[in-house]
Amino acid sequence: MSDPDPVAVFVRWTWCRAFLHRGWWLVTSVYLVVDARLSAAQLVLIGVAQGIVAFGFEVPAGVVADTVSRKWSLVISHLLMGTAMLATGLVTAFWLVVVTQMLWGLAWTFASGADVAWITDELDDPARVSDVLVRSGRAQLTGAAAGMVSVGALASLMHRSTAMVLAGVAMVALGGYVGHRFRERRFVPTRTRRWLTSWRILLRGFALVRRSRVLLVVFAATFLVNGAEDASGRLYPRRLVELGFPADPVAWFTALGVFTLLVGAVALRLVEPHIDDVRTAPRGYVVACAVGALGLVGLASSPGYVRGSVAVLFVAGVAVPLTRVIATISVNRQTSGDVRATVHSFLAQAEYAGEIVCGGAVALVAGSAGLSAALLGCAALLTVTAVLVATGTRAGPR
Repeated sequence: MSDPDPVAVFVRWTWCRAFLHRGWWLVTSVYLVVDARLSAAQLVLIGVAQGIVAFGFEVPAGVVADTVSRKWSLVISHLLMGTAMLATGLVTAFWLVVVTQMLWGLAWTFASGADVAWITDELDDPARVSDVLVRSGRAQLTGAAAGMVSVGALASLMHRSTAMVLAGVAMVALGGYVGHRFRERRFVPTRTRRWLTSWRILLRGFALVRRSRVLLVVFAATFLVNGAEDASGRLYPRRLVELGFPADPVAWFTALGVFTLLVGAVALRLVEPHIDDVRTAPRGYVVACAVGALGLVGLASSPGYVRGSVAVLFVAGVAVPLTRVIATISVNRQTSGDVRATVHSFLAQAEYAGEIVCGGAVALVAGSAGLSAALLGCAALLTVTAVLVATGTRAGPR
């Protein structure tokens, strides 16, 4: 039997993972507000705690993927992620939720970078990688939409916590698919002196980032953007509930989530022909940040949940998918194969650092000045990012 097409396997897995984790997060976001009754500050602090763990383990996990195995790093990620997902559905106390979400953050460290490095190696065709990553981005959106509808419907038929536990079990099972279907035909693991090799890979990754203005700008932008997007993503369900979201929040959040993902799919389709252009991509990033900032201002000032929902579409439907895909492609383009997973881990570290620092600041604002002020703070972060990218890439790529 011939080996499976790596692109088909990768896109199918991307769709399934998005189906489970986005469907789970939809139900969880309602669960944390309605069942666990967490405050706005507590919701953001959960993200900060998650980011602290992920920040500490991200680079070591990336080095493991570059020295031992990309595939088995992904399998470990699924085992940890599924465990965190089902455990969250079993607790409501704030500090227990913090623990489960810290495990969730740890799980993502073994996946970030390893997935892109795996498909880049197995494809062995740099000219096709960007197209595959955009296709993967669309698969994430369609899988997430299907997951929101399916897991959301499941949560409407039974208790929310039960749906969360079942999604976690399925995520563990998906790790078995990775172990069975992902091949590593081109990756050569380090067999001897792994600690020394790991250290050298880490140093080469640092040197590569230090020499590249593009990577430095992308990392700085990611720090700010992820802090704003993660914090606002945890706050907007509570804001919409405050604005009078209807009595069955899961059904309405499902509908909003599906519309958001459809908007994201259209946005990615529009930029796809230009996303591999080293000069056009930064402009798309700036536009995405500007649209997201406008959406957050609209959400903070909205008089009702209908306008608030439209504002969420600007943030989660345009800003989030575009900034993430453009950043991933930009980093992948600047990175060599021997340190690819490690450098992508640096990118993820920038994301987690943003969750910790910017998210912590937003949590303080939410606790002292209220939810609307916190959303305006997130809008300010996106505005600063747009200015940073516009000025930092003006001289062209280097």
